[in-house]
Amino acid sequence: MPDGIRVTLLAIYSLILVFGGLVSTVTLVRILKSSCLSVTTTAVINLILVHYLFLLTVPFRIHYYASNEWSLGPTFCRLVSATLHGHMLLSFIFYVIILVIRDISFFKQTSRLAFYRRLHAVAFSVSIWLVIFSILLPVTFSSYGTNSNYGTNSNYSTNSNYSNNSTKCFQFGSAIKKGSVRDLNYVISCAILLTVLAFTGCQLYILIRVLQLHKMTAFKHQEFWAQVKSFLFILIMIVCFFPYHIFRIYYVINIHKYELEWKNEVFFAMTALSCFDMLIFFGKCRWATKMAFSCVDCCK
Repeated sequence: MPDGIRVTLLAIYSLILVFGGLVSTVTLVRILKSSCLSVTTTAVINLILVHYLFLLTVPFRIHYYASNEWSLGPTFCRLVSATLHGHMLLSFIFYVIILVIRDISFFKQTSRLAFYRRLHAVAFSVSIWLVIFSILLPVTFSSYGTNSNYGTNSNYSTNSNYSNNSTKCFQFGSAIKKGSVRDLNYVISCAILLTVLAFTGCQLYILIRVLQLHKMTAFKHQEFWAQVKSFLFILIMIVCFFPYHIFRIYYVINIHKYELEWKNEVFFAMTALSCFDMLIFFGKCRWATKMAFSCVDCCK
């Protein structure tokens, strides 16, 4: 692995571990102190749990990129690698759940969708995680990474500088050469890109409706800022997921180009920056409110 790529990955994952974990912890404590039983809050708690499960594996990535050596075996290497895939997909799924719930609340003009008892929220969460583990764990241990040669960069195995070395990890690019895996990558990337675009259009439509309804006083209404918060979730998906999936399609098409594998790793690492999504719940956007009021006063 080129030293520049290794240092970049080390910096990204260190930032995510320290600040992403701190932001998620503070947000979780705030939520647990409240007595809110809304479906959205439950989805947010589960989203934070997704971040925590991923963050548990980040120290192993940091150690690997710092030492440039993996000594924990191929099975654990595949598990740690699959966790990043799982984090991206599960985060995306919970973003979709949150946005759908908030959009339903807007169009049905309900204040919020809520569980009647905390036990219902727990049962809902447990059901989701049972489905997640029943799908992801068997796939991870039976299929993920088994088509690649552990410790070998099979895309470039003819080069003597990249000989078999069991101390290397996260090099599963050769699996994409399989037709079914390549097609699955196309489907997932295109589905995520189109879904984000659809939600972007829907959220812009909602914001326009709110602005038309309240006109110049829209910035003073809680409904407007609630929709801005929804748009921030979409913005996170655009910033964290869009670059990776656009590049992923290009990478899969040009899988024979060895140098793209390392660039793909950097784009993939950037999807984990979604761990900072809990910043949306910090404060009440007072700086934005003041800015909005200033703009309104200037337009009078």
